Amino acid sequence: MPKRINPNRVKIHRNYTVEEVAVLLDVHKNTVRGWIKDGLPVCSVRRPTLILGDDLRAFLQAKRQAHKRKCQLFELYCLRCRAPKQPAGNMVDFVPEDAVRGRLMGLCPDCEGVMNRYANMASLSKIQAHLEVSMPTALRHTRPVV
Repeated sequence: MPKRINPNRVKIHRNYTVEEVAVLLDVHKNTVRGWIKDGLPVCSVRRPTLILGDDLRAFLQAKRQAHKRKCQLFELYCLRCRAPKQPAGNMVDFVPEDAVRGRLMGLCPDCEGVMNRYANMASLSKIQAHLEVSMPTALRHTRPVV
């Protein structure tokens, strides 16, 4: 599974070598060299290759933003497929978490995995225009609650 690299570990007022970046972010040196080929700016062409902390942080943040996928109001995110999709049969279950929000749960139409999304109670009426939302009913207790 790929690592999630935290750009906030990089100090913006510091210069790094390729090896220092690799140790700091816990990646291989060749990964950092690949980032340089992909457009990570360097200070000079001479050795040791120096990378400004500000440029490195901006590069990593831009790379993270490029991989984000925003869901539409009627879509849920499938972790197996790694893509936002409409649930199978346009049916979801709403499980309230608290008085303000709850979790929408549905099945992926491709891999049949469980898809999740958090939603506000206020936006539930807009979601019901696109999806069939079922609310769970409370279960009866088998013995009296004291």
